[in-house]
Amino acid sequence: MTSDDLTPLVRQAVAVVVPEADVQALDPAVPIRDQLDMDSMDFINFVAALDELTHVAVPEAEYGRLGTLESCAAYLREQLAHRGASAGPPRSRDG
Repeated sequence: MTSDDLTPLVRQAVAVVVPEADVQALDPAVPIRDQLDMDSMDFINFVAALDELTHVAVPEAEYGRLGTLESCAAYLREQLAHRGASAGPPRSRDG
């Protein structure tokens, strides 16, 4: 999977936590928390939503790598590549 494939899942995770957000308007290079004024609890819920959608558990020590849409997609791509194809693709909420 490419970062372009994963960015919609990151946007979907944001929408779970901040449903009123216009996730399509988010700047991929600007920190998500800054754009949406997310607090620590919102961010933890965002990480949990990413886990639910992608089956990638993010250890707390790695939270700093999830700052922007771009960095989230890159992190997920890296983790999924390490896992290999045997784990299956991430799922969307629709499926």
